[in-house]
Amino acid sequence: MARALVTGATGFLGRHTVQRLVELGWEVYGLGRNREAGEQIEQAGAVFLCEDLREREAAVRACTGMDIVFHCAALSSPWGKYSDFYTSNVSATRNIVEGCKRHGVQRLIHISTPSLYSSRNSRFGIREADPLPPKPANSYAATKRIAEQVVEQAVSEGLTAFILRPRAIFGPMDNALFPRLLQANEGKGVPLLDGGGAIIDVTCVENVIDAMLLCCSAPLSAAGRAYNITNGEPVMFRELLERLFARLEMPLHSRQIPYRTAYAVAGMLEGVHKLLPFLGEPMLTRYSASALGISQTLDISLARAQLGYHPRVTIDEGLQSFAEWWREQK
Repeated sequence: MARALVTGATGFLGRHTVQRLVELGWEVYGLGRNREAGEQIEQAGAVFLCEDLREREAAVRACTGMDIVFHCAALSSPWGKYSDFYTSNVSATRNIVEGCKRHGVQRLIHISTPSLYSSRNSRFGIREADPLPPKPANSYAATKRIAEQVVEQAVSEGLTAFILRPRAIFGPMDNALFPRLLQANEGKGVPLLDGGGAIIDVTCVENVIDAMLLCCSAPLSAAGRAYNITNGEPVMFRELLERLFARLEMPLHSRQIPYRTAYAVAGMLEGVHKLLPFLGEPMLTRYSASALGISQTLDISLARAQLGYHPRVTIDEGLQSFAEWWREQK
């Protein structure tokens, strides 16, 4: 029976990962900082480790005796202090890598992000080896790229690791992507930039975990590189909304906004919030405006060829699962 450590175990992807591994009969250790959420981890049949990955020795100690480490933990937000992103995304990854090396962990599966590709220009079929934009979209993207470089350096020193870049993960227990859209719908309406015509990729959480598990058994020749992970079903943002709200049996309230206007307003809001940090996160950031208004699709042929990845859960099936869970919560 394999023994695995899941970092970020109290987060969306981490909780799903813990649950799947337990169902498969793994010995699972879930690491996080939220003791209350940790009780749910233990109820699922895993051991909860209440630790802070930013503390080097705590992170290294957590890797003791592990066969596989799934590094899902990250600070993911369109806004915040660079120093917070750095410690959570770079320092924590460096500590986990050190733990894997010191304790002879067989494989590290590091969850990164396609936010590395984000720019103001529409891009289709982005491949992992394509040049990245010269300037990262935000602090999250910047620090996740550095975190990848930390893993790549460890690979050059002998660590077997895989980097996954899953795009827009959704499903039951989602506390960010769809809930934000639902909140906007209840307010002034979901903003449709340039009519919601941007073509995007999304990924059912179950498919992401499938990819993570494939990394555990993939040939060593597949290790040491990054892989795009999506559902392989590019969809227009407006159409995705319509399909989501149809399954929720809720009316969709939207408002039409030109993309250029939204981007300019976001820039002004960011300026104000930088001058007045106590205001918190701006209602709209330039990163968020680009994510809603600019087409971006990923090529997943490398994951198909090297990992044997084939999206098992369709977007419609994923939307249905989310809708059923959401109604239960309400």
